[in-house]
Amino acid sequence: MNTNGKGFIIKPANGRLGVLLPGMGAVTSTFIAGVELMKKGLGKPVGSLTQLQTIRLGKRYEARNPLIKDFVPLARVEDLVFGGWDLFPDSMYDAALKAGVLTPDQIAPVKAELQAIKPWPAVFDQAYVKNLKPQQAKSGTRWEMAQQLMADIETFKKKNKLNRLVMIWCGSTEVSTEPSAAHQSVEALEKALKADSKDIPPSMVYAYAAIKMGIPYANGAPNLSADVPALVELAEETKTPIAGKDFKTGQTMMKTVIGPALKTRMLGLNGWYSTNILGNRDGEVLDDPGSFRSKEKTKTSVLDTILDAHLYPELYGKFAHKVRIDYYPPRGDAKEGWDNIDIFGWLGMTMQIKINFLCRDSILAAPIVLDLALFMDLAGRTGLKGIQEWLSFYFKSPQCRPDLKPEHDLFVQHMKLKNTLRVLMGEEVIDHSGLDYYEPTLGVPVQAPPPAPLKRAKTASPAAKPKRTVRARIAA
Repeated sequence: MNTNGKGFIIKPANGRLGVLLPGMGAVTSTFIAGVELMKKGLGKPVGSLTQLQTIRLGKRYEARNPLIKDFVPLARVEDLVFGGWDLFPDSMYDAALKAGVLTPDQIAPVKAELQAIKPWPAVFDQAYVKNLKPQQAKSGTRWEMAQQLMADIETFKKKNKLNRLVMIWCGSTEVSTEPSAAHQSVEALEKALKADSKDIPPSMVYAYAAIKMGIPYANGAPNLSADVPALVELAEETKTPIAGKDFKTGQTMMKTVIGPALKTRMLGLNGWYSTNILGNRDGEVLDDPGSFRSKEKTKTSVLDTILDAHLYPELYGKFAHKVRIDYYPPRGDAKEGWDNIDIFGWLGMTMQIKINFLCRDSILAAPIVLDLALFMDLAGRTGLKGIQEWLSFYFKSPQCRPDLKPEHDLFVQHMKLKNTLRVLMGEEVIDHSGLDYYEPTLGVPVQAPPPAPLKRAKTASPAAKPKRTVRARIAA
């Protein structure tokens, strides 16, 4: 057990971690294939903070920069076990072939592992995802289907001898809905589930089942899901971490980079036009106007919060913002996003920025799923409960307290994430002011002590636990 003297007790990441994945299509098959390849030393987790990024500890001259995975006690990739639900019965191998994100040659070394993972029948309501026709789905009231999900989870946990579980929604975007009376309390939500109320979308049934069982839950789509008072209340009661919503991958990630740059330099914005073409199942779902409206909300909300128009009305008070998504089957998972940004500078002179981002949604999303699985598990073992705003870095529309506005600036989100890890491990929070490095009266550098040698953990074999280079005391 890890204790740092500041009230946080982190239970060890012993045993196997089950990763539950509602929606086992392109993103999920790409994620699982990547992890299984990593287990065999055949793939690199590019894009994953938990696996590749370092974290600075203390002063710059101390030169303490361990990998995040060597600083906080995360579950090992080798200990991850996968299960989930889908509308289609394809194994993860067949799903990966159909998605076409990875080539058959790439996934050949893990064909057996992928073929062994087959989805369980999903919770489905045609009214919420109009462009998909299910080949397997659960039946009964929403309450009954929630109980079926819990039974699936218990069977999965027992069969695979799992110590802990997390759930990451990787399913389709549902039709845009607004919170109703059924979402205002746990009592009202459970009553609506039993009445099979249409106010409860399928993703909310999954969220309820997970949170009721104390399983950390993160939502990778713009659906309401756990972002309602009832499930926030339930998460507090069951001491369950929740986070969401909508994975921040391509075009919106660029907005959370360029938007802060414009505001930081006090450059004005006249308009931002964004359009996307993609041909995967996500594109097919978003071809329905109702589902597109859900995505549009998350993709357009980031600029308003980043630019603070109420503070800078002359610069950002009247900009036009347009977002389009077009389903274009030939592209498959290779999405193309175009942005035309009309800005103005000194004396009101106009300028333009053009961005053409040819990305792959599932390649960008897979490391997010891995990081969220590991960080949500960490949150659960640390006793954190309710909304995990420190994970806003991974979402287009971060869930936060209703009296707060979400933070969208990618770099502020990144600092929030790392500072949270420092706090959990009893390390100093870093503000980057640097004033304490200099003599305040003379303005000359203070003599720094010689840098301490950096102790890096050796690369562990798949069967061995990595060493932890931390200041916190680790107790068995």
